[in-house]
Amino acid sequence: MLYDFSILTSKIHEWLFAHCSPAMALLLEYVIIGTCVIGLCVFLGVSFVYMERKVAAFMQIRLGPNRVGPKGLLQAVADVVKLLLKEGIIPQASDKFLFNLAPFIVMMVAMLALAPIPFALGLQMYDINIGVFYISAVSSISVIGILMAGWASNSKYSLLGAMRSGAQIVSYELSAGLSIIAIVALAGSMSMNDIVESQRTGWWIFKGHIPAIIAFVIFIIAGTAELNRAPFDMAEAESELTAGFHTEYTGMRFAMFFLAEYVNMFTICAIGATLFLGGWMPFHIGQWEAFNHIMDFIPPIIWFFGKTFFLIFVIMWFRWTFPRLRIDQLLTLEWKYLMPISLANMILAALVVIMGWHF
Repeated sequence: MLYDFSILTSKIHEWLFAHCSPAMALLLEYVIIGTCVIGLCVFLGVSFVYMERKVAAFMQIRLGPNRVGPKGLLQAVADVVKLLLKEGIIPQASDKFLFNLAPFIVMMVAMLALAPIPFALGLQMYDINIGVFYISAVSSISVIGILMAGWASNSKYSLLGAMRSGAQIVSYELSAGLSIIAIVALAGSMSMNDIVESQRTGWWIFKGHIPAIIAFVIFIIAGTAELNRAPFDMAEAESELTAGFHTEYTGMRFAMFFLAEYVNMFTICAIGATLFLGGWMPFHIGQWEAFNHIMDFIPPIIWFFGKTFFLIFVIMWFRWTFPRLRIDQLLTLEWKYLMPISLANMILAALVVIMGWHF
């Protein structure tokens, strides 16, 4: 490949260990990675707020933010400043320790889930051979933070929103997990790097045939539901629950929930892009060497972010197109339709692998 970040990362690693003690060098590496993750999360939060408003405006044939800064670019920055300056109010009858802890748990889980995702060749925080399993396990912890926020707020609206969110996330995790298993079966590995490498001759969405396409559709639907975004936003139904589990949160605590939602959306779409659309791997077609070589000139990080932002646009498109489901419709969709289809699709994927029907 033309662009390999492992050269840069190995040079930084060697320089730190040459000039510092091993313990200090390791600590500095952790600080650098942590700073980059926090910077990425802040950038994603600000850019997604602006993108969300512009996509909503596009769908509704209007302009969107266009007053603060050129083309409204500073509107999201103004919102961040407003949240930073707002007073953080803690309800008098709330469980103050859990009330303060909940947004930190949700935000930490959102950051931890980014660890095994390869952003480009050699640009990965944590290369683990069970990356897919790690993400599935870590992302499940966010339910604890949501339930904690609903309970600690001592508000019926917050508690109802948290219970709905818990039921929704736990339910749709099954379909999302089964759709991921189909790709794991096709790739023959749970390592994110191995899955990307297995798509060197074509992305799984194309060469995985029907099982990969079904898994992709189910993954996008289940991922949208796990994010509590419309049309699955029963946990935050403004017309019923005012704001769901974060009704009582203000200032930076609310901003952390808000930011975690967008970071989780990026994570879901990054996983989808990695498993189904090749991740940072350029668009290759079999043995078409000349075409594949031209595609290699586009940097892998651009491929990765391009695919991820395309999936983010699709999820935003859902929000401004479909009406909100009722809670019974939401659970019926999962248990009566997506779950059986996912199980059948997993068997079909196994058959395709055993028979060698994929490219």
